[in-house]
Amino acid sequence: MSADRQSRTTPVSRARRRDVIDALRRGAVPESGLDLLATGLGRFETALDSELDAVASGSSVFKAVRGEYGSGKTFFTRWLGERAKRRNFAVAEIQISETETPLHKLETVYRRLTERLATSSFPPSALRPIVDAWFYALEEDALAAGAVEEELAEEVQRLMTARLDEVSRHAPAFAAALRGYRTALIAGDENTAAAVLAWLGGQPHVAATARRAAGVRGDLDHFGAFGFLQGLLTVLRDSGHAGLFVVLDEVETLQRVRSDARDKALNALRQLIDEVHSGRFPGLYLVITGTPAFYDGQQGVQRLAPLAQRLATDFTTDPRFDNPRAVQVRLPGFTLDSLMGLGITIRDLYASGATAPERIKAVADDTYIADLARAVGGALGGKVGVAPRLFLKKLVGDVLDRIDQFDDFDPRQHYRLTLSGSELTDTERNLAAGRTADDIDLEL
Repeated sequence: MSADRQSRTTPVSRARRRDVIDALRRGAVPESGLDLLATGLGRFETALDSELDAVASGSSVFKAVRGEYGSGKTFFTRWLGERAKRRNFAVAEIQISETETPLHKLETVYRRLTERLATSSFPPSALRPIVDAWFYALEEDALAAGAVEEELAEEVQRLMTARLDEVSRHAPAFAAALRGYRTALIAGDENTAAAVLAWLGGQPHVAATARRAAGVRGDLDHFGAFGFLQGLLTVLRDSGHAGLFVVLDEVETLQRVRSDARDKALNALRQLIDEVHSGRFPGLYLVITGTPAFYDGQQGVQRLAPLAQRLATDFTTDPRFDNPRAVQVRLPGFTLDSLMGLGITIRDLYASGATAPERIKAVADDTYIADLARAVGGALGGKVGVAPRLFLKKLVGDVLDRIDQFDDFDPRQHYRLTLSGSELTDTERNLAAGRTADDIDLEL
């Protein structure tokens, strides 16, 4: 069943509906419930689900998502992340930025990964529940093998060493930190246990006493990050998770950093791709997002020929025949028709939780939805493809909320579309330039 069809037939809980509507009202991409909004993504489902299944079986996948601003890259990756969660993957979404998370410092990327780590049962950071579940699984395995209570600690230690044997060859400190964490827990030393786990998650400046107790030194560095990622994947697999789904979002920001940092970041990305394809990270599904300018321009991927070769994908053909199995996939962006269709979907979702659903649908009928979509697109210089965020924000917060609360409110009579500079992103503001933001009328 396609995502489009499923979103209209699956019963929706009140909490999921509220979370989605609340996010749209703020002009944000919802963190969950994205299957309720998915339109036009059915063409990707079969290929992506097949890749997730392969990763769950021990493979690894790298995927590059390409789309202009407003085409739905963040929505797409969160939608795919929800599909991964339903398969019992752990997920993490990381925003790449020069100051907070520079891509050329993989130790920082790993730290953000552990901070953003989530599962279907635990919100970020789920690192500690995952590690605790791993030790519990080791205890269960030890007991199943016939270990008695007096031998349990020793048997768990033996199993842990065996499971981390491969990782220990590349990152012995990862295994040492796990042992130190468990030792502190058994001793009832919660402060040391928490500090050691923070170090395991890549946090810097952990107290020296905790590091000494675990037998580790210093802070995680760029080269150690690969080994720690291997260790995390091992822990995830042995604690019952199918794999790890990671998104590196807004990688196109690399185009705006200093040339030396940009070159290091592009090479780090090339390293990551090679390691994924080499099979070093079984159970990892890694996604990056970027604009066409990042993939095709001389300040982005094309600056490093080996990286450009790895990401090369033919987009000269009709978009209808794009290959969703390719290393790079293209999001076509919104047209007026698809924006209208999304608006109708949101209107119906909103109505399903309203006290007077028929009034919602009658006052904000399909014709009005189309008029609003055209008006918002027109306010942004006719660039409908970048309008979804603002369109949905206006639809929910300015129109549907008022219809729901005021019996005599009619948006055709009582609502005038206005865009203030404070609610626009930089891209939206640039597109609206030349028009007075407070003087954009909705012509009906």
